[in-house]
Amino acid sequence: MTLVWIIAIPLVGGLLAWAAGHRSDTAPRWIALSAMALDLALALGLWKQYGAADFSISGPWLQELHTSWIPQFGISFHLAVDGLSLLLLLLTALLGLLCVPVSWTEIRHRVGFFHFNLLWVLAGILGVFMAADLFLFYCFWELMLIPMYFLIAIWGHERRLYAAMKFFIFTQLSGLFMLVAILGLVFMHHTAAGVFTFNYAELIGTPLSRTISLWLMLGFFAAFAVKLPVVPVHSWLPDAHTEAPTAGSVILAGLLLKTGAYGLLRFVLPLFPVAAGEMASVAMVLAVVGIIYGAVLAFAQTDLKRLVAYSSVSHMGFVLLGVATNNLLALQGAVLQVLCHGLGTGALFILVGALQERIHTRDLRAMGGLWTNAPRMGGVAMFLALASLGLPGLGNFIGEFLVLLGTYQTSIPIAVVASIGLIVSTVYSLWIIQRAFHGVAPETRRVSDFTRREMATMAVLMAGLVWLGLYPQPVINTASQTLTRIQQTVVTAQSKAATVKLVGMSSPRSGEIR
Repeated sequence: MTLVWIIAIPLVGGLLAWAAGHRSDTAPRWIALSAMALDLALALGLWKQYGAADFSISGPWLQELHTSWIPQFGISFHLAVDGLSLLLLLLTALLGLLCVPVSWTEIRHRVGFFHFNLLWVLAGILGVFMAADLFLFYCFWELMLIPMYFLIAIWGHERRLYAAMKFFIFTQLSGLFMLVAILGLVFMHHTAAGVFTFNYAELIGTPLSRTISLWLMLGFFAAFAVKLPVVPVHSWLPDAHTEAPTAGSVILAGLLLKTGAYGLLRFVLPLFPVAAGEMASVAMVLAVVGIIYGAVLAFAQTDLKRLVAYSSVSHMGFVLLGVATNNLLALQGAVLQVLCHGLGTGALFILVGALQERIHTRDLRAMGGLWTNAPRMGGVAMFLALASLGLPGLGNFIGEFLVLLGTYQTSIPIAVVASIGLIVSTVYSLWIIQRAFHGVAPETRRVSDFTRREMATMAVLMAGLVWLGLYPQPVINTASQTLTRIQQTVVTAQSKAATVKLVGMSSPRSGEIR
């Protein structure tokens, strides 16, 4: 029942925090902090016990709960975890825990309801990473949407209602495409096997025609591309990041985007390997466009939060590139990039939130000289900027290097163009330090430095980036078996399809003598 508890604790904690908020503003914070600390302890316990196990795409899984839910349609409440999802559970629990202290002084009204939405969106994300039934997966996918809408619309900044509505429309519409694709896959499996099932393992290998496979794959891809996000369906992200409260931005950048990457790895490649292979070149081009476009747009921003948001578009382009390449090195790099981006960009949004709370602006043109008054903040900002530009020794470098190395083995031109994004990221990363922390500070400005609580939060994230940069092997080992199986599944299916195509082309036509 460990997996059930991992979801149940934030759900129950959210209800308790909402109820306690009517009497105290402090109690909901402690309830949320305790709930996520317990979730993190459970996830660490799973990793300690099973982190080096031999997983595969269809089993054995770490732990699972499989009970019938709607038997008439083959729907079950099925939770399971393998190496890939285990790493994302750890990331979710850690960032969810840190979201509570960074909101401690920022959120001052409707505190109980805020922590209710915070914990429930985290529960939805945890469910997405554990669901092994496609109907259950869709339920958790939708559960993430409503609480995040409220986090932006109620506790966001100036244009929060516009940003929240845009986020809702983009994610809800793309989610409906995925629902149609799920139903289509289930009906095609029923046609072939005679039974209805939403079980992930049973749906793998469902016989599909080339056209149907392509359309169903595009339905899944639409939902995951919006969440990742992929250019040109990315425009909701800068607005949502800019207007969300600090905790909302951390969850958006560190976790919600990762559900898109997880969906590509978990569903698109294994369920539609042939169609994914045929679309790989298109996905690689979209990835490179996102890498360059996001980096250039980041450099053009004057709003610091919007700058970090566009940098996410660029960094997540490397994830799409690794997935589309379907090379084991590139897949490992994509997983590392997912984790490092969650830590690094989450920390950057915490930094921006702390700055806005102190100087009441995000405009780089109104900043300058902050290092003089806040040296600890300046040192942290420099570290995070170096991590963002991919400095060797930090986790982002390992992830991007593996993606580029794997891509180089598949397409040298794509790898060369993608590497240009690293150059542009160096420019905008150092631009942040130059504009915000160097130069002459306004004489009337006195900025308080990071407190011990804020430094402790940052130290955890910075230590994670250093660890992943110097010793990523435990993480690679945890995900390697799952990634190997995914890659082998795609290669095997594509080889069979190519063989069938060749046999069909070489077979004599009707009436022909050979």
